[in-house]
Amino acid sequence: MTARPLRIALLASSRYPVRQPYAGGLEAFVFEFAHALTAAGHRVTMFAAPGSDTDLPWEVLPLHTYEMSEQARLDPSAADWVVHETHAYLSVMLELAGALGDSFDVVHNHSLHYLPLAMARTIAPPMVTTLHTPPLKWLEQAVALPGGVASEFVAVSAFTARQWQPINGPVKVIRNGVNLRQWQPGPGGEDAVWTGRLVPEKGVTAAILAARQAGFALRIAGPVGNQEYFDEQVRPLLGGSVTYEGHLRRDEVSALVGHSAVALVTPEWEEPYGLVVAEALASGTPVAAFARGGIPEIVDVRCGRLARPGDVDGLSAAMSESATLSRSDARSRAERCCSQEAMVQRYLHHYAEMVYAEAEDVSA
Repeated sequence: MTARPLRIALLASSRYPVRQPYAGGLEAFVFEFAHALTAAGHRVTMFAAPGSDTDLPWEVLPLHTYEMSEQARLDPSAADWVVHETHAYLSVMLELAGALGDSFDVVHNHSLHYLPLAMARTIAPPMVTTLHTPPLKWLEQAVALPGGVASEFVAVSAFTARQWQPINGPVKVIRNGVNLRQWQPGPGGEDAVWTGRLVPEKGVTAAILAARQAGFALRIAGPVGNQEYFDEQVRPLLGGSVTYEGHLRRDEVSALVGHSAVALVTPEWEEPYGLVVAEALASGTPVAAFARGGIPEIVDVRCGRLARPGDVDGLSAAMSESATLSRSDARSRAERCCSQEAMVQRYLHHYAEMVYAEAEDVSA
């Protein structure tokens, strides 16, 4: 715990508004995290994309946008969204390097952009960056700058920490958590469920094939993040026992997952954490997943089954076994490993270490 309420700046996505229904797991995480920090008595200011919720117990300062000239639009060297995103984070970091920096005790960077890291030395408050992804090219090159980066780092799983270690050394692990009061155990049901962004790397087509093979009806929910992928690869597989429920709000997702027999998690990339795993377990719904990234750190034999990555036959068998597991054991696993309360306390302890270390350095 910290000795006094802290003034915390959260850097969120400049592309996707932090509001329901969430564009993805990162937006959901930041939204719920801000709620939890505020409930713990701290003052939170979030830098987020235009359209983010403002009727909330924290302050939202939209990231800056600008009108690109017609001549600039003719330049094919970079997509428009890349330029707008760079402008947004450059503006925020310049503000934090100026008078606005005195308004905060700590800056917590959840963006996936390189500029907050590259400019961390220019701001007065200490910065911590949560590594929500593997080493992406732009992020890695910022961390590898001569002299290092003036940000501390936290990884969302031991797997992600190992991925980053060759680049920036040992990284503390604080696993993501979910609000166990909001994600309540459901009664279960007969169908399987898949939730998440409908993009190639989330692998929903494997879930559809495995569910049909195992004889389960499958309900799918989430935003269409790649329309071409959805139209060409997902939509043709829908129908019959496979339904797309749409892009749902958190309470609707919670009800859907809680009324399911088993949750499928099918990443085609090394999933850094897998928030949908924690949400399913909190709902009392056992998990059948591909053993990728950080997922094996959460799913054990009492709450789910793992299949080799890409093995649809193995996933089908894992579904049938997982559906027989105890729902109370799944919930207990979430309480032990996926508690938002425990996660927040660990972050607050980390903030306090940073803030008071900074104060000692100044006084010295």
